[in-house]
Amino acid sequence: MSPSPDDVLRDVRAALGRVQDPELRRPITDLGMVEDIDLRAGRLTVRVLLTIAGCPLRSTIEDDVRGAVGGLPGVDAVEVVTGVMSPDQRQRLKDDLRSGGRANPFDAASLTRVYAVASGKGGVGKSSITVNLAAALAADGLRVGIIDADVHGFSVPSLMGVHRSPTRVDEMILPPVAHDVKIISIGMFVEGNQAVAWRGPMLHRALEQFLTDVYFGDLDVLLLDLPPGTGDMAISVAQLLPTAQLLLVTTPQSAAADVAERAGLLARQTGQTVAGVIENMGPMTLPDGTVLDLFGTGGGATLAERLSAALAEDGSDDAVPLLGTVPLDPALRRAGDAGTPVALAEPGSPAAVELRRIADELRGRGRHLPGRPLPLSVR
Repeated sequence: MSPSPDDVLRDVRAALGRVQDPELRRPITDLGMVEDIDLRAGRLTVRVLLTIAGCPLRSTIEDDVRGAVGGLPGVDAVEVVTGVMSPDQRQRLKDDLRSGGRANPFDAASLTRVYAVASGKGGVGKSSITVNLAAALAADGLRVGIIDADVHGFSVPSLMGVHRSPTRVDEMILPPVAHDVKIISIGMFVEGNQAVAWRGPMLHRALEQFLTDVYFGDLDVLLLDLPPGTGDMAISVAQLLPTAQLLLVTTPQSAAADVAERAGLLARQTGQTVAGVIENMGPMTLPDGTVLDLFGTGGGATLAERLSAALAEDGSDDAVPLLGTVPLDPALRRAGDAGTPVALAEPGSPAAVELRRIADELRGRGRHLPGRPLPLSVR
């Protein structure tokens, strides 16, 4: 017995409710994008409103709609017709997305756990650590975003395989999504490999705009890939994201650990917490079983001990843990060059195993609740 037209339309609406906008990551039915559904003699026409003309993911949305409703009983053919939201419809969408009303959704009232990945010097693999932790956390089901705050040395788009600009809905910026991670970087706004020659105030404004104009939605974890050292951006993060915790990346050699210590000590002055130390480019085991410690050993542990001792001098009982040591691994380089984090591309490789273990440790810490106001009132 064939289903009735009413039953078919009910199933179609339910199926469309499972189609998500690829950038906003919410059902298109909730976003007001489904304007009309018409069923005539088994031929289904779905009219979808895009947020802007020339939406770069139009074909993805069309394919997702066809895939969702094409196999339903009573649907013999599907036509997807796309239009564009009117200014009033876009405004209603933006009002809905920003119903919280806070200019900076990651301020002190936010439940999102913010990790600023920092280092004392460049070349220690900080960006590779950032993208792999993000990808591993997202693969475990968390809602994750990355802000590439290294304006002068941005590399996150390349490491994540992102080669397009963000979509703009008026003044709102929708970050591209790669490997289930929402990403924003100044590299998405420059032509080719052009250098960005900005000084302090412009760097602060860029970070501020990433936090206020980019729609990340409700994230469990936000990671910031900071430039090396203790310059303008590190201070801006402390001002704009007072609850951000630092993840310090160093290599085993003492020179890298020494300069990374300065980045950790800056946290004492700004009132931030150092969540832990990650040692990168650690000893690797060769095929014959020989261990190659190209950059030495122990730098990460030494850095964690020094920072813990500094906290003790301040009267704190907290210790800075060494979260892990990521070994030198050709797979890490291969995956980065291909634009897929090694935690996903080669999950059995030594670097991927350790990175996923570190991500598991961070995931277990959950969202930050102590000291946050709850939206409750007594009547």
